Amino acid sequence: MLQQIQETKDFLLNNNVTLPQVGIILGSGLGNLANEIIVEKAFPYNEIPNFPTSTVEGHSGKLLFGKINGVNVVAMQGRFHYYEGYSSQETTFPVRVMKALGIEYLLLSNASGGTNENFEIGDVMLITDHINMIPDNPLRGKNHNELGPRFPDMSEPYSNDLNQKILKIADKHNIKLQQGVYVAFSGPTYETPAEYKYVKIIGGDAVGMSTAPEVIVANHMGIPCAAFSVITDLGVEGKIVEISHEEVQEIAAKAEPKMTLVIKELLSTLYIKSEAQI
Repeated sequence: MLQQIQETKDFLLNNNVTLPQVGIILGSGLGNLANEIIVEKAFPYNEIPNFPTSTVEGHSGKLLFGKINGVNVVAMQGRFHYYEGYSSQETTFPVRVMKALGIEYLLLSNASGGTNENFEIGDVMLITDHINMIPDNPLRGKNHNELGPRFPDMSEPYSNDLNQKILKIADKHNIKLQQGVYVAFSGPTYETPAEYKYVKIIGGDAVGMSTAPEVIVANHMGIPCAAFSVITDLGVEGKIVEISHEEVQEIAAKAEPKMTLVIKELLSTLYIKSEAQI
């Protein structure tokens, strides 16, 4: 793994990318945040050594380097999933590369089903914690001490400091952000009514098929994380309806501007001194 990380890093540096300050991972239907990036370099995943290839509609499959509000970012326009046949180590490999390039924060987004009866379709949920039900921990196997400890602490998987900044920004713009626990299932099937009920019983407010493994790896390497779930369907008794991937993308795209506004202002808040110097 260490050799692969170095190979991928060298490839990107040899292509003269600007070293990023913040990493961003964009989920289903949420790739339009990339339009806010002043893109300097773009690499299709299939051109990057050791990168998997995204096979899901709505995940365009590009690694973008550029700036948002003067902050250097690297953004995954589409992510990788366990259900595509990749191991959790493979799906989280890009996070390892981002860290090797120097990111100081990781921001993530996903589309998910809401199991909290107070949620509505189109809501944006700020993730406060997660339960990982994907049957393959990305840290399974040999631990590389150069990357992080054998038994990493997960008492604060999502940065309280980042979340407080996000809530303050949302309040300033009168944007309603729900808060809750995200449960990661393997997919690719959407949940049955009994599974939605199970998610609620174990303490979940939303359920999806990603994010938790990436956050585990980020915590392993000491990267503060913040993540958003766009609620694209409801797993609440009496509100469960048939859902398609196309509908998920459509609903996520409508909710995205709220998330985009918050992320743009968060970056300015984190790097206000850097921005003033540009």
